[in-house]
Amino acid sequence: MGEIHHIEKLTDNKFVNLYHVDATSVHKTPVSYYVASRAKNIKDLKLTTRQNTPDGVVIYSIYGEKKDRVVLVRQYRYAIGDYIYEFPAGLVEPGESYHEGAVRELFEETGLTLTPIPVAEGYQKPYFTTVGMTDESCATVFGYASGEISTAAQEASEEIEIVLADREEVKRILREEKVAIMCAYMLMHFISDEEPFGFLGKL
Repeated sequence: MGEIHHIEKLTDNKFVNLYHVDATSVHKTPVSYYVASRAKNIKDLKLTTRQNTPDGVVIYSIYGEKKDRVVLVRQYRYAIGDYIYEFPAGLVEPGESYHEGAVRELFEETGLTLTPIPVAEGYQKPYFTTVGMTDESCATVFGYASGEISTAAQEASEEIEIVLADREEVKRILREEKVAIMCAYMLMHFISDEEPFGFLGKL
């Protein structure tokens, strides 16, 4: 295991910051590493706390009486200068459980009401997103969405289109569109499993 000698906070932004890590690798070579984090300060970095507290939540929800459509968002992302298909998602607020965060975020982004379903801990615990560059981790909440689509609660900075995709549309999206990797993996389940949440009982 490498040894961390010094950490420096390089930015002071609201949602994400950059930290420089000075370390020595297990091979005794010097390491200069940069970490993007939701942490507000050094003491809250996961490399400091060694705790995997979820920064955000990803919502995999099914819509419709036939349970044959999945709720997606097509969102403009500045990192790629283009639109990408994702699951509705967002940050967990202080004092909020990630289940509460999922209900709130789905409503804010889509106007829909989420009814979470109980699943084994291994399916919903936080997992890391892009660990080569960030310590961010997200929990996944599964459930059923209902109600009418609305963009009224979206933030002014967001550019989000709500998509209720059936299996044929999901196949097209996977073939032709930009898709976030976590979303893509779940959509592969969606198009192959007769019961959308059937895989949740196999852990």
